[in-house]
Amino acid sequence: MCGFIGSMGYPGRSEKRERALRMIGHRGPDSEGQYSDEQSGVWLAHTRLAILDLSETGSQPMSSSDGRATIVFNGEIYNFRELRSKLSNEDVWFRGGSDTEVVLTQYLRDGPEMLRRLNGVFALAIYDRLSGDLLLARDGLGVKPLYYCDLGGRFVFASEMKALFPFVPAANIDSLALHRYLTFQWSPGSSTICADVKKLLPGEAILVNSGRVKRQWSWYELPACRGVLPDLDEAASVTGVSSMLRTAVHRQMVADVPVGAFLSGGLDSSAIVTFAREVAPELRCFTIENVGGRDAGEADDLPYARQVAKHLGVSLDVVEVNSSDMAAGIEGMVYALDEPLGDPAPLNVLYISQLARKNGIKVLLSGAGGDDLFSGYRRHVALRYEQLWGCLPAVLRRSLAAGSSRFDQRSGIGRRVAKFFANASKDDDDRLLGYFAWANDSDLRRLFTPVLAVELDGVRADEPMRDFLATIPEGTSRLERMLALEQRFFLADHNLIYTDKMSMAAGVEVRVPFLDLELVDFAARVPDRFKQRGREGKWVLKKAMEPYLPREVIYRPKTGFGAPLRRWLNHELREMVGDILSVDSLRARGLFDPMAVQNLIRDTAAGRRDGAYTIFSLLCIEIWCRTFMVEHHVDSAHSAQCGGSRATL
Repeated sequence: MCGFIGSMGYPGRSEKRERALRMIGHRGPDSEGQYSDEQSGVWLAHTRLAILDLSETGSQPMSSSDGRATIVFNGEIYNFRELRSKLSNEDVWFRGGSDTEVVLTQYLRDGPEMLRRLNGVFALAIYDRLSGDLLLARDGLGVKPLYYCDLGGRFVFASEMKALFPFVPAANIDSLALHRYLTFQWSPGSSTICADVKKLLPGEAILVNSGRVKRQWSWYELPACRGVLPDLDEAASVTGVSSMLRTAVHRQMVADVPVGAFLSGGLDSSAIVTFAREVAPELRCFTIENVGGRDAGEADDLPYARQVAKHLGVSLDVVEVNSSDMAAGIEGMVYALDEPLGDPAPLNVLYISQLARKNGIKVLLSGAGGDDLFSGYRRHVALRYEQLWGCLPAVLRRSLAAGSSRFDQRSGIGRRVAKFFANASKDDDDRLLGYFAWANDSDLRRLFTPVLAVELDGVRADEPMRDFLATIPEGTSRLERMLALEQRFFLADHNLIYTDKMSMAAGVEVRVPFLDLELVDFAARVPDRFKQRGREGKWVLKKAMEPYLPREVIYRPKTGFGAPLRRWLNHELREMVGDILSVDSLRARGLFDPMAVQNLIRDTAAGRRDGAYTIFSLLCIEIWCRTFMVEHHVDSAHSAQCGGSRATL
């Protein structure tokens, strides 16, 4: 697991290259290397976190023995041994034992088609001197990030967006992406806050030649888009889930360094640890204790984590963080994330990863993806109960939405009722997409300055998601359509991005067994009635884990992996919000209407609106602008100035 950056069309050594490489140094603390072909203007650089083949034969950039192709690679290929065995049978000779060498060799045999043979998580770039082509690709679920700038004759790419800013100024804000960050807390699709920087989509590849895009295509499609039908009975679903998950976990334990695991005490992480300890009985697990209170309706995870650790006989290390520490880490979080994601949960990943690395663990297993495969979010329950009111006339559904919005938003129950009925007046896909939004579109537009409002007139924040839904075959159930949205957008553009960035900020690789491609395909064959049974989400996974875990853990209430944001806004973050989102500050930035923002802050404090996450998103956007727009060439030393001591990156 590593970081890389490269370019085509920028001939000659430059100080920009060195600055860019410094910005991803945290991703590869073990070593770094560079490759350049000055004739073609190709430059590849790599920073390495050594996990497989710790010797020099695993170093990158890695060139083939004949010098034809050179690769930089970030990720892990879990079936590389099977691929290596087949290639060896064809009289291919390998110098070392890394999966990177297998990927490069497979490319020489199959070209870009080799992507379909890989079961793993990755972002990669391969320069082929024979064709002059530069291939960029990202894994099917988007576990590993990859950003790029196409400047027409000059092309630059990197594992993290900040590494591109020495080449491309960060000052050009993408207003539509800004709208999406505020709507969802993240930006679905290829757009980022920087207008010149795009994300390579999950399962997408690009061929670049002479600094220009020659071809761009999707090499992977989710099962829902391929028309995979739910065809399993109850017994096959339950036994298959436990068998497939065990296989995925065991497959992802391969490493030449110690492997640990997140353990929150929730079903997903507990299931991962259950099967991981079969391979590593001395497995070391890690969790977090947020000291200083929680928001209304939030449960304490730590007792469950301790119960699971005791039940499975594994160790559990706990990092204790108070609210002041976490609130002080927000500026550093924004720097590490590159993008202004409006969610404080990434700080949990950072602190746990720092503790793991301090204890000699460079790889952590995560339970991310369980909810997105098997239906574990509250919006999935809401979708099921639509039938109770979905047949009502539109006028009554509008009344439901308006009436529920008047509940006191400081109450957990009030917020959930309002959220449940917020989309009642919408139809079909509009309602489906509305469950992902954290703010009403008309309310958001009041926050924009007149200039920005005109620029965004008539555009939809959910356009990438709406276009994606159009590719799903007719007849696909509403739950499966929503799960496809989770897998394609919520995971790739939110959960996986922050998990990668925050863990790598601590020099730790995170693996996600639930997103093994074979398990993803299997989950698509499990019928809705075994995923969501009444109010019971992830029913099939819960039944599969009954032989292994205590019932009180399996059937515990759902909690999020977050932070007490609403309480922070009234205490630890109050001064920061007052400063960063002050009238003068907002007026100088020119993006948001100062008085509208002040009204939002007051209404949220009074319980008239649930604007906590919108306020936090506005805060992160302004921090991002201050961090990257003024001095876009800042290097990693800047991170030490951002946030408290615990959040130093």
